[in-house]
Amino acid sequence: MGIPSAVGALFQDEPLRWGLRGDPYLWREMRRHLEGVACPTTPGELTSVIEEAFEELTGYPISHAEPFYVEKYSHGGMSSGYVQPKFWRETAVPLLQGRLPAERSQGT
Repeated sequence: MGIPSAVGALFQDEPLRWGLRGDPYLWREMRRHLEGVACPTTPGELTSVIEEAFEELTGYPISHAEPFYVEKYSHGGMSSGYVQPKFWRETAVPLLQGRLPAERSQGT
């Protein structure tokens, strides 16, 4: 992947595994939500953008300890609509940081 112009481009390829059943819906909404947001230059700045969007879209901070339910991500099934913040902190954010090109994350 070349240098992305927007954060939403980092969400193009989805993870192979998810935390809970609401996480793919949040991922896709984040991709749309961040389409027009300029790609930051450092992993820390990217994390801040993701954390802000996470809270705006779910109503919960990414630091929330337990899974939580978001009705708009509920599409049937027992755990439908549940988002796993731990997945986002430990898997999704590092994955997205890894997609930030090295030359960009070094500020060149």
